[in-house]
Amino acid sequence: MVGITSYGAYIPRYRLSRMAIYMNIGWFNPVTMAVAQGEKAVANYDQDSVTMAVEAGIDCIKGADAASIDKLLVASTTMPYKERQNSAIVAAALNLKSDISSVDVTVGVKAGTTALLEAVDSVKGGSAENALVTSADCRLGKMGSMQEMFFGDGAAALLVGADNVAVEVKDSFSLTYDFADHYRDEDMKFDRTWEERWIRDEGYSKFIPEAVNGLLNKTGLTIGDFAKVIYPCHFGRVHKSIGKKLGVAPERLQPNMYETVGDAGAAHPLLMLVAALEEANPGDKLLLVSFGSGADAICLEVTDAIKGIKDKKGVKGNLEQKTELPSYQKYCVFKDIVPVEMGIRGELEPASAFTSLWRGRKAVLGLVGSKCKDCGTPVFPPQRICPNPDCQAVDNFEDYDFSDKPGKIFTYTGDMLAFSFDPPAVYGIVDYEGGGRQWMDFTDCSLDSIKVGMPVKMSFRRKYVDKVRGVHGYFWKAVPVAG
Repeated sequence: MVGITSYGAYIPRYRLSRMAIYMNIGWFNPVTMAVAQGEKAVANYDQDSVTMAVEAGIDCIKGADAASIDKLLVASTTMPYKERQNSAIVAAALNLKSDISSVDVTVGVKAGTTALLEAVDSVKGGSAENALVTSADCRLGKMGSMQEMFFGDGAAALLVGADNVAVEVKDSFSLTYDFADHYRDEDMKFDRTWEERWIRDEGYSKFIPEAVNGLLNKTGLTIGDFAKVIYPCHFGRVHKSIGKKLGVAPERLQPNMYETVGDAGAAHPLLMLVAALEEANPGDKLLLVSFGSGADAICLEVTDAIKGIKDKKGVKGNLEQKTELPSYQKYCVFKDIVPVEMGIRGELEPASAFTSLWRGRKAVLGLVGSKCKDCGTPVFPPQRICPNPDCQAVDNFEDYDFSDKPGKIFTYTGDMLAFSFDPPAVYGIVDYEGGGRQWMDFTDCSLDSIKVGMPVKMSFRRKYVDKVRGVHGYFWKAVPVAG
């Protein structure tokens, strides 16, 4: 039996009301009022598809043996790099072993399900024992466009293996069509789309039923055999009409998450699947379908092992922890849609030294410090001499992972002089549980929401973007945990 052994998700804390979008730019395209319901998830200024893929991966492999993962597939249509493997960055941030196979699965919005099927084939074929699939997208629509309303940011992750399978992958059916509903060429920042009625009527309304019926004919099942039918479609009425066309009872149709997240691209079918698994019971059959340059339809069956998947933040936990993004202008700055004055401090960007990054890759990307073998004192960054004055052993350390260690704020400050896309820049000292102290930037917080002694967790973030040289720099930041 091969299937999903664990799952995870990540949805950014910021939510932007679609009515706020309309009130600011609706004058340009009044028809967007028709889709201005609910809110969409917005990645913070220091997040992208790589950082969100890491967050979902952390949620997924929590409690699992990371050393047993021997394949990583990262699916996205908004990878920061075209030449430099994005999945290798994710692997380093998750502190996965180096002798793994890693794959970037990209271009089409069905990349998430493509990666899932590839992971299943790898485990079935014996080339991997455990494969981690993590998918994330941060797509952009132009100001005043329908896509600006539709697109939301999010990520999901699935661990695939043959032991303790919680959701067996029973069968699948795939379609491939060169259907140009939307596209971006190599130099385009924003999606371009064809006429919406074409996308609805010739795309979603035909490809999804064709894929579903192909799977039903292949397996001999009926649509009534499935406890949940899961497929993306940000057109609300079309989403329901497809279900009606397929004969799906309304209560068995998985909500499309449009009013809470938006369309998260390649990650969206997997994000909807995680939401369904949070409510699933042993014996439930689930039908997962993706859309984009065709469609994938996957038959899943939940086992008793689903009860053993616990302590996941998942979709529920992420939806509960949200903060309104009150300013459409701030959204435009976060997404680099409009330029802002960065000042002298913000413009000074030294060249990234890839030699130094390579030597310090564990510390920079994995937040791995060192722990003294003599006295057990942990320290970051890694040292040669133990900082414990009663020990001071030399060159007697082992690796120590700080990324999963909770901490508390020892001191902090808000700096209005240092450049920040979300001023003031907030930073300070964090004391780690179990020992260790570090200077850290704080993110996903406001200055008046934090205090000394407040718990924090570590989060992999984008530190900077060097636009001149095309370098995306990553490190870890501290996220204050309210309550």
